[in-house]
Amino acid sequence: MTTEIGRINPEQLHPTPGYHHITVVEAGRTAYLAGQCPLDRSGTLVGPGDLDAQIGQVVANALVALAAVGAGPAQVVRSVIYVVSDDVTVLEATWHRLTGSAIGPAFTTASTLLGVVRLGFPGQLVEVDLTAALPARAAETAERDL
Repeated sequence: MTTEIGRINPEQLHPTPGYHHITVVEAGRTAYLAGQCPLDRSGTLVGPGDLDAQIGQVVANALVALAAVGAGPAQVVRSVIYVVSDDVTVLEATWHRLTGSAIGPAFTTASTLLGVVRLGFPGQLVEVDLTAALPARAAETAERDL
């Protein structure tokens, strides 16, 4: 069984800057990734005060996390982006940087962008929360075919 992911923008809702209002998944499994933070492998914050550097690390971490479950950005069905800012220009720049990155396809699905006061690690400026649809495992597929 393959994973089928449908993305919908009803005509009655406002146009979007690249994401879809609704994502429908016909899948066997779902992976819920913890918020991907701008920490390196040792747990050190990357780019204190540098949003662009932090976005780069979040992208790298998200790719590793997705690959660990056999997925890529195209299998993401929900994303939430948290940015420590209430400045619309900063929020828009973050959106454009992420959508133009290696995980850009993840944000064509149901997505939310939030400006927040603070995130979990001191100096952290950005975090990305992703949910991915995965195909059923071979045993699950065989069981359904019986």
